[in-house]
Amino acid sequence: MRRRGNWQHGFGQRFAIYDPSIMQALTNRHVIWLHAVSVGEVNLCTQLIQALEPRVPNLKFVVSCTTTTGMAELRRRLPTHVTKIYYPVDRRKYVHRALAVIHPVAIVLVEAEIWPNFLWRARNMRIPVFLANARLSERSYPRYVKFGWLFHDLFASFTGVGCQNETDAARLRTVGCRPEAVQVVGNLKFDAASLTEQRHFDVRALLQQIGMADDAPVLVAGSTHDGEELLLADIAERLRKKFPTLFLILVPRHFERGKDIGQKLQARGIKFLYRNQIFPGPPLKTGTVNCLLVNTTGELKLFYEPATVVFVGKSLTAIGGQNPIEPGAQGKTIVFGPNMQNFSDITRNFLAKDAAIQVNDPEELERVLGELLGNPARRKELGQHAREVVAENLGAVDRTVEMILPHLKANGIFVTSEK
Repeated sequence: MRRRGNWQHGFGQRFAIYDPSIMQALTNRHVIWLHAVSVGEVNLCTQLIQALEPRVPNLKFVVSCTTTTGMAELRRRLPTHVTKIYYPVDRRKYVHRALAVIHPVAIVLVEAEIWPNFLWRARNMRIPVFLANARLSERSYPRYVKFGWLFHDLFASFTGVGCQNETDAARLRTVGCRPEAVQVVGNLKFDAASLTEQRHFDVRALLQQIGMADDAPVLVAGSTHDGEELLLADIAERLRKKFPTLFLILVPRHFERGKDIGQKLQARGIKFLYRNQIFPGPPLKTGTVNCLLVNTTGELKLFYEPATVVFVGKSLTAIGGQNPIEPGAQGKTIVFGPNMQNFSDITRNFLAKDAAIQVNDPEELERVLGELLGNPARRKELGQHAREVVAENLGAVDRTVEMILPHLKANGIFVTSEK
């Protein structure tokens, strides 16, 4: 919170201290509470609300998040009639107070947000709790099994669990979810990637303003982690011997790392500009800048738009990988490293359909990028396959909504039949 700033606003909400305006908005209303940790989960929450709201017109929506960046996205994406709060610290006093004030008719947790005090209290109040886009990673699954004495009853209390795939469904049943509560609905991220949103700036115009040539190939490195930015910057410098106008866009996963990355780029002599330094004015001379460092949040999807090739971060120098679906939905040429554990099923799907390329090390990455930049036909083929993979996996939002609605109806909530 200290690194990202803006933590003071709404700080009391973390201890279930709410402004009178929030209390008034919830008075005499049936409330459904959705929780998203940060930016990625906020995107999923947004689409769930868009699908749920027409079906339950009498419900008041409350959405919580944990991070300040997530809150900024909530405020940007969701209308004012949706109440936005910070999730309470998982101590009994704060959880009891939060649930007493909000008193939801149902709770939807996006992905595996397992906070014991919160779930125990919801269970004791007989509030239906749903897990949406549920998954247990290869790293977290053994821990839930090991501490089954603590988590088994918590998982058993879920009313509905919408899993991404059969593997996650089996794991969740093993750790305690009731078999009848578990459904395989698919991955919400495919639907989220296909959503269109209002653009608040023209990406190509912005790049041209800082001196990018109209016909320049663009390499976008998205959601990068420590070490990857400098690797990509060095690779781009060498590739410019063959592609002299190559433009690099670096989008770190954590924007607060921007200053440190910028200092390292400067020490290497890289001609770069920070995203938040771009203001309206006369365009720079072509070639003045050949790298943009995006030190803002919520704009990655927009910067994929001009990409010739996309590198998916946290896959080369870190473990886990990041989401390849967003560039895939835009038909982009996708490359990622060997570490895509957090998206293993998605990765297998993309690779099996020839919709992405996986490399093992920086040397192979440089070779593959060079080949792709010089082969428009191959890029077009990969991009088309990526679009097809995304299209084949749509529908998880509707299936998740259909999992939730019968339980709301059973609790006396009016549900319309129209989607």
